[in-house]
Amino acid sequence: MLQRRPRRPIHSLTGKMMNTSTTRRGAHAALLAFFGAVAIGAPAMAQQARDPGAEAFVQAKAQRVISVLANKGMSEAQKKQIFHQAVDELADVPRITNFVLGKYARTITPDQRARFAPAFRTYAENVYQDRIDDYKGEVLKVTGSVVRKPGDVIVNTTISGGQISQPLPVAWRVLGGGQTWKVVDVQFKGVWLAITQQQDFVSTIDNAGGNIDVLINQLQKGQAAKGR
Repeated sequence: MLQRRPRRPIHSLTGKMMNTSTTRRGAHAALLAFFGAVAIGAPAMAQQARDPGAEAFVQAKAQRVISVLANKGMSEAQKKQIFHQAVDELADVPRITNFVLGKYARTITPDQRARFAPAFRTYAENVYQDRIDDYKGEVLKVTGSVVRKPGDVIVNTTISGGQISQPLPVAWRVLGGGQTWKVVDVQFKGVWLAITQQQDFVSTIDNAGGNIDVLINQLQKGQAAKGR
């Protein structure tokens, strides 16, 4: 019987959050992981009618997140507080937190979940802020949407302005309806990043023999290193 090769573990979260050899991939993955969850595979892109409600939600809420990070008049403490609130308005954070655990969402203990949830959120917020700071984007523009099924919509946007020479395409998967929508996934450079983040986390736990505490400790160590 062929033996499976060990799956690649998530990069160690030391120094400035992650090892430099995987920083860019990990950051992109975390961006989606923070705004992503629900899909088991990449969403199908069947062409159907646009959804103006979903488009309006992304235009308002995603723009707010970008504007907060681009605001040079705020202190870092103010920016962090308002950004945290803006993320709650934009994303389904509990669903995302559960999704990135993959199969281990069924076996994680209440104590582990209580430690994982804040560690993951801090990790994801830090990485997302770092990515926005890298690109210096200021303006989000909705360019269209695709209704996969009622209440499940892909909203296509571009991010431009600031130091971005060419508009960057970003797609947002939102669930809901009417006045109630939440982002559950983000596609950046053609990759649905929440799925990538889930693969990294599950690989880390698999390689630790199913010990979820190993992943939690990595996230907490990364948080402590960044806070120094």
